[in-house]
Amino acid sequence: MRALAVISGCAVAATSLVFVATPAQAVTPVDINILATNDFHGRIKSNGVEAGAAVLAGAVKQIRTAQPNTVFAAAGDLIGASTFESFINNDKPTIDALNEAGLDVSAVGNHEFDKGYNDLVNRVMAPASPSNPDGGASWKYIGANVKMKASGNPALDPTFVKTMGGVEVGFIGAVTEHLPELVSPGGIQDISVTDIPTAVNTEANALKASGVDVIVLLVHEGAASTDCATMDDDPTSDFGSIIAGVNDNVDAIVSGHTHLAYNCHFPVAGWAGRPVTERPVVSAGQYGYNLNQLDMSVDSDTGQILSIDQGILPLATCTAGCTTSSPTYTPNYPADSATKSIVDAAVASAEVKGAVPLGDIAGPFKRAARPKAADPTATEENRGGESSLGNLVAEAQRWATESATTGSAQIAFMNPGGLRADMVGNTPGTYPTTLTYKQAANVQPFANTLVNMDLTGAQIRDALEQQWQPAGASRPFLRLGVSKGFTYTYDPATKKVTGMWLKGTRITGSDTFSVTVNSFLSTGGDNFGAFAGGTGKQDTGKTDLEGMVDYMSAFASSTALPVDYGQRAVGLTFPSGAPSSYRAGQRVAFDLSSLAMTGAGDLQDSKVAVSLGRFKLGSFPVDNTVAPGATDDEAGTASVSFRLPAGVPVGTKTLTVTGEQTGSAVAVPVKLMKATSSLSARLRPVKAVAKKTRVTVIVRVRAGRATAPGRVLVQAQGKLYRLRLERGLGVATLKPFRTTGIKKVKVRYLGTSNTLPSATSLKVRVVRHR
Repeated sequence: MRALAVISGCAVAATSLVFVATPAQAVTPVDINILATNDFHGRIKSNGVEAGAAVLAGAVKQIRTAQPNTVFAAAGDLIGASTFESFINNDKPTIDALNEAGLDVSAVGNHEFDKGYNDLVNRVMAPASPSNPDGGASWKYIGANVKMKASGNPALDPTFVKTMGGVEVGFIGAVTEHLPELVSPGGIQDISVTDIPTAVNTEANALKASGVDVIVLLVHEGAASTDCATMDDDPTSDFGSIIAGVNDNVDAIVSGHTHLAYNCHFPVAGWAGRPVTERPVVSAGQYGYNLNQLDMSVDSDTGQILSIDQGILPLATCTAGCTTSSPTYTPNYPADSATKSIVDAAVASAEVKGAVPLGDIAGPFKRAARPKAADPTATEENRGGESSLGNLVAEAQRWATESATTGSAQIAFMNPGGLRADMVGNTPGTYPTTLTYKQAANVQPFANTLVNMDLTGAQIRDALEQQWQPAGASRPFLRLGVSKGFTYTYDPATKKVTGMWLKGTRITGSDTFSVTVNSFLSTGGDNFGAFAGGTGKQDTGKTDLEGMVDYMSAFASSTALPVDYGQRAVGLTFPSGAPSSYRAGQRVAFDLSSLAMTGAGDLQDSKVAVSLGRFKLGSFPVDNTVAPGATDDEAGTASVSFRLPAGVPVGTKTLTVTGEQTGSAVAVPVKLMKATSSLSARLRPVKAVAKKTRVTVIVRVRAGRATAPGRVLVQAQGKLYRLRLERGLGVATLKPFRTTGIKKVKVRYLGTSNTLPSATSLKVRVVRHR
């Protein structure tokens, strides 16, 4: 049994050994070595911690020289969401580099389908040729649970077998069952994705029946954490169901998708009495940081695995500044010269293409961020949060399709998963600064086209409510970027949209709008099925990146493009039992959330002001705390409470909540009723002499805890006296009463457009003489 070539590095999972009793009988062991990677995403260029394709190839070649019976395998997402050096050349540099590294086999990941099934099969997997200059993967892509929808037949080869030293090693591929959510449905419309354990077990049984000795599952699905102790706790979870569900014929599980590095092993009940009783479950993390290694000793006569050494091989080690923000990493393996030539050529080509300036930005456009749940001192992207970058991209896409020939777009939406980097320009921290083509391309590397369609207000509302993802989705909430001029409120408790506005005009369900989204969303990607129901669809043929390039040329060539921190979506919650309408003098109270952009350095409001037309109703503090591990958009909360002053207009009116720093404006509709008036009147004197004493009527009217304006009628002896209130006060002097007795004086306040009328009556005693 060979010793593992393990080099310890910063924050790398420890090597573990799975070995149970040595068989008593003599055996002829064959050493089988499996190296594995996952989620490489075209990280061909070395940048320190990401060792790059040349070091990756160097490691594989060095180990393969020492151990000829080596298979280099992968668990998917080798291409797609790549860095600029690979992306700008359609991932051809990554394909060439992994060919040179000697990759044998890989499961398909969701990003292999970014441009659709036909692109995968007819470009990526097809031999390179003059008619296919961007393809030519020499390795075998496999996917046992990827089927043709119409026939149920395999859409890809399910397995791959390699024989080494007389031992047959079989690989089964599988992709996450969430594939339909993660790629454009239009690109896989003929494909169905089936249950992983069922598909894997079918193929494992077939491989074992055909005499294959060792069976390894390559699966593009992974654990939610690196804690081996809890990884299999939930047998119904995406990954727990795989650990618990694949049968005894599967000897090891190489996984990916969640970008975590772990090196675990779990008991297999059916292996009791075997030399090895626990099955490895491993992942190499992401971006070529590490390789997984499974070093197996196999009985060549029986095909039984005698022992497994498993470990994680870091491709670079932190050698200085490991606890600082600028650590230094040293490669643990020599760079392969042939692969380096491929990378260098790609980098040189990309530098020329990417250096083109697009314009200046006045500040950084950031994605939403949150403190990490495991380490709140560190931050990570939060796809559930609204962001200045998401809104900018949506606005650029609306603008790029606002002409009559491209749909006259009024609104655009952007999915957060399509934003792969912040837009910070050439000199982050010093603004204004120049944005280059490469930097814009790193933000949107998928080359989706822009699709225009007609949607009703009801369909737009449905799309917004689909931000709350269905049960079992890979993320519970995805906040869409929204173009300028469109705003909406929602109730966080009910997950319902409560109001939508376009340029200040409230949208109804029957209104129709011209809406632009990218091709991924247009066919229902990320579970946004409402976009798939749009009518009058036209694919403009313009890519999302082209839209941004043109937008920068129009708005950032002479003046730096400012960052818009205004919120498009705000949570609005009225307390339980709140009235359906209000009158002057009553208290109005509600809670707001989602008032804050959360990217590092984003401008945030410390207070919001509430107004109703000319009425300033109050200023209220905002709490911008972001919960560690937050998956929603609720950061930025405020509690609003004020009394409606007298004189407020009547009807369904809109309160405006304005961020005092960002200028972000939120519309809060309220129904206002006429204020009740309180009329009080007194006589002076209350006893009068007939035909002699003039009685004075003093009238006071209040409404909504304030004096009321308006007119008052006083009626006595059949005569009518008209008063106009000044500061709520009016005085009438009555002519002397002609006869004696108890006389009635009626006082009636006529009300105003926003105040209800009221009335009272008084009595005066009239005598013949004092």
